[in-house]
Amino acid sequence: MRLDKYLALSLPQYTRSYILRLIKSDCIHVNQHQKKAGYLLRSGDQVTIKIPESEPQIALPEPIPLEILYEDDDLLVINKQAGLVVHPAPGHATGTLVNALLHYNSVQFLQVDRFGIVHRLDQDTTGCLLLAKNRYSQTFLNNEFKERTIEKKYFALVNGHMETRQGIIDFPIGRHPRNRKKMSIHARQYRSAETHWKVSCQFKYFTLLNVLLKTGRTHQIRVHLAAINHPVVGDPLYGRNRNLHNQTEIVQTQLKQIHRQMLHAEQLRFVHPITKKSIRIVAPLPDDMAKLLDVLQKF
Repeated sequence: MRLDKYLALSLPQYTRSYILRLIKSDCIHVNQHQKKAGYLLRSGDQVTIKIPESEPQIALPEPIPLEILYEDDDLLVINKQAGLVVHPAPGHATGTLVNALLHYNSVQFLQVDRFGIVHRLDQDTTGCLLLAKNRYSQTFLNNEFKERTIEKKYFALVNGHMETRQGIIDFPIGRHPRNRKKMSIHARQYRSAETHWKVSCQFKYFTLLNVLLKTGRTHQIRVHLAAINHPVVGDPLYGRNRNLHNQTEIVQTQLKQIHRQMLHAEQLRFVHPITKKSIRIVAPLPDDMAKLLDVLQKF
């Protein structure tokens, strides 16, 4: 059996990515020697495992406000605000969700892989974001996401009118062949992606959609809706505001104030890792999206 597979079976409380990092960081030895993940174990091999005391702190705590939608000893669900980057990255070393979590409870979130983050939302996408507070819950939720049993519903305000009341978009998605900041349905290397949508409300030049994600690819909803010529309103990467000249002055003014995609992770439904009961979390619309919808409703 491969070393990484053996460790995953022997240490179910840890994620596979964490185990791979242990192997690469010289925390796993076979017969007192460092081995690669693909090393094939033999009868009689002695495997030595050294677990670091905690996740290395790569960010500093910052008093960034978090809107808590649900919390218990095992889970935390927040209503992520627009502009909040999930992980520190080049250009975003501070002011991230990780910084906020370390301020909220540094002891707890330093004890779990990737600070308990089991999925992501784009920087300017708002709504439900699920976090694990211990290794068992994290492993359980990671498996649920992998098996696609967690239900993720979004509101997306898009340009134009849909030709039908509902539909499925199943274009594969990969990195854009020329613009590395973008994803594309015409990528050389790609993964399958599936987005289900249904019309929630029809406006004069726009449509509010209920969107259900069956997969969770980077920028999936934004790429898929742009691919069918109905980009998300305000999306600076995959589409710009259309029909602006056709709007009343009030609507034009409101649209000009929108500088992000009108995309909101409205609902999460998942099985609790400990109680095994189904939990449904709903995040209220952010002020900018709610105000725009209110204006569009009047015209």
